[in-house]
Amino acid sequence: MELIEETKGVANSTILHATEVLLEGEAHGELLRLDRPISFWGGIDPRTGRIIDPRHPQHNSYIGGKVLAMERVVGSSSGSSIMMELLAIGRAPAGLITTETDAILTLGVIVGREMGYGSLPVFLVDETTLWALPPVVNMHADGSITG
Repeated sequence: MELIEETKGVANSTILHATEVLLEGEAHGELLRLDRPISFWGGIDPRTGRIIDPRHPQHNSYIGGKVLAMERVVGSSSGSSIMMELLAIGRAPAGLITTETDAILTLGVIVGREMGYGSLPVFLVDETTLWALPPVVNMHADGSITG
């Protein structure tokens, strides 16, 4: 993780950097950092954008418009279709930040973009960066993350 103290109109703002940008884009939103991994198939309602897994610590949290941060995704390859459905109805996260590359959700974003449903940035970060994310997140196309 690289933390850089810069002044760009905001004194002493911290800039975090993704280790890899899986999908470029810009996003702004409230941070929803998941305490445990989740499966989008069976864990997220594709009609409402809510976490429906009753065993998940953030059960009933709404992911739409939030910057969703988590260590990893678990579960089915059908998660890509859930992500695409969320994009289609405007209930997808604003951005996705994970510590492990997830080709399934990333594919859902790519297909959703190709279908004209919109897109969202997907960043890979290390675990230290995941826990250093501010409560409101700005994701920038160059892989920088600010609050």
